[in-house]
Amino acid sequence: MRNDALQRVLVRGPNWIGDAVMCEPAVRALRSLFPRAEITLLVKPAVAELFAGHEAVDHVLVYEFRGKHAGLSGKWELAAMLRRHHFELAILFQNAFEAALLAWLAGVPRRYGYATDGRSLFLSDPVAVPDRLKLTHQVHYYWDLLKPFGLQGEPPAPRLSVTPSEEQAMAGRLASAGLSEDMMLIGVNPGSTYGAAKRWLPERFAETADRLSKFVNREHKRPTGVMVLGAAGEEGLGRNIAERISAPSLVLSGGTTIRELMAATKRCSVILTNDTGPMHIAAAFDVPIVAVFGPTDWRTTSPYGNRHALVRKPVDCAPCLLRECPIDHRCMTGVTVEEVYEAARQQLVITSESRKSENQSIDLKTFRPADLSTPLAGFTVFLDRDGTLNRDTGYVKSAAELELLPGVGEALARLERAGARLIVVTNQSGVARGFFSLRDLEAVHDRLRSELSHHGVALDAIYFCPHHPDDQCRCRKPGTAMIEKAVDEFGLDLGRAYVVGDQPRDIQLARKVGARSILVTTGPTSDNAMAVLRAEGSMPDHAAGSLNEAAEWILNDAAGKQHSAVSDQAGSEAARPGQVISPILKADR
Repeated sequence: MRNDALQRVLVRGPNWIGDAVMCEPAVRALRSLFPRAEITLLVKPAVAELFAGHEAVDHVLVYEFRGKHAGLSGKWELAAMLRRHHFELAILFQNAFEAALLAWLAGVPRRYGYATDGRSLFLSDPVAVPDRLKLTHQVHYYWDLLKPFGLQGEPPAPRLSVTPSEEQAMAGRLASAGLSEDMMLIGVNPGSTYGAAKRWLPERFAETADRLSKFVNREHKRPTGVMVLGAAGEEGLGRNIAERISAPSLVLSGGTTIRELMAATKRCSVILTNDTGPMHIAAAFDVPIVAVFGPTDWRTTSPYGNRHALVRKPVDCAPCLLRECPIDHRCMTGVTVEEVYEAARQQLVITSESRKSENQSIDLKTFRPADLSTPLAGFTVFLDRDGTLNRDTGYVKSAAELELLPGVGEALARLERAGARLIVVTNQSGVARGFFSLRDLEAVHDRLRSELSHHGVALDAIYFCPHHPDDQCRCRKPGTAMIEKAVDEFGLDLGRAYVVGDQPRDIQLARKVGARSILVTTGPTSDNAMAVLRAEGSMPDHAAGSLNEAAEWILNDAAGKQHSAVSDQAGSEAARPGQVISPILKADR
């Protein structure tokens, strides 16, 4: 069935506000994929409000799961109502079994979605679920579902809108509470319907907001107010925080519709938040965010876009994804007021400077402040594979032959907890020589990822060159094409990069791209490598006897750079939208 022949498309949206925001770029893309179709969105009431008037949606059907659509009879009624619309295609962004069953009961001939929750029987077009080891942001998860329809490129940042009348109504409500239009508003979103484990301490939210309001008054000479946001049931939490703040404040917890929450969020100059739905709403309005992450995975659900800072305490038990902490909540209690305050202060400084710098060549709006709780935030470590991560046996021809070197998992876990991106760049001429196939190489890399996952490590990417040395390609190290592709994919700053390897070509590559270099003497020809480099007069910045020693040196070397990484307004650490974490990538496949 051709895309442009479709007339009626049903879209089952996610149930949760945050997920729905992260799905918005994919929903927006539907208009270009199905230009002649009426697009109908089926969602729960809160998400229906979120998408009211959305440019890509013609109709919104409300799934009243607690009302007339509750129970078996309610599901039959909903299916019958859907059947009357004669949909030709159902796209199921919502992963539950029920979503596929309803589309089947509604008689939709093509039912398209991820093959989750045992629902493949009810899908005409089941799509394989992405490998969980290949961590990908939720925005990409939804976006990639549409690629078989011809969707190309990278997803844009989520985007939401409110009407002028909604903005005016919220402005009037704020003014009546003493928060005038000339005030700079600090938003505080201290709750979480997911569970208490995601909540930073309320007294620390209050202290941070209070210090931030005093900073604005002192440095920007502007009156400041604090707006506390939250869901029903969080009113007491909101009042607790407001009572501790000296600046004028308004508690909106439990007192807004979704549309009002959107209008209030848009009005903020910065948002202090846990990992919740309102965090993603703020990102969709391009409001600067300081998000405290604990038990949830920042690599998959962080606010998508450039105007945010993450603050987290890297502990061994996080991310655990638990609703309640069974021990001492160390992932949250370890995050200090100073860290969150400094991140928020930087956000306000950047926002202020960007307004003064419209004619400068540097776009300060794309600056992403470093994760202030992690000394390697914004840094990238490029890693050779054979002889650096695993034993170099000449050619690793199968997954069974791969054996990690001692201490590699622990060293990489330490770098990752410190906030570094970890990217493998490896020459694999065995493909061109016929020693193993691309499928064999993929299996080796799957084994590598699996072995590292036991240590809590998830590589950001693996790039490889499959060419023969005589091919004179640009990707074979010390050629720079693999690094260039990483820079393009991730928006990296090579001034904050390290190349670690056991061969002269790794050190030569580092010099070509302007990165720091570490030679690890763990490969079978390491002594010869050092002699070659000495003869060339191109010694590495450091030589290490193990990857653990290399990690220690990187941490110490980066320590002096991190302060400037935070304060430099032109910092190029910013990832392109969506590149918080990326699936494994392959060069020159």
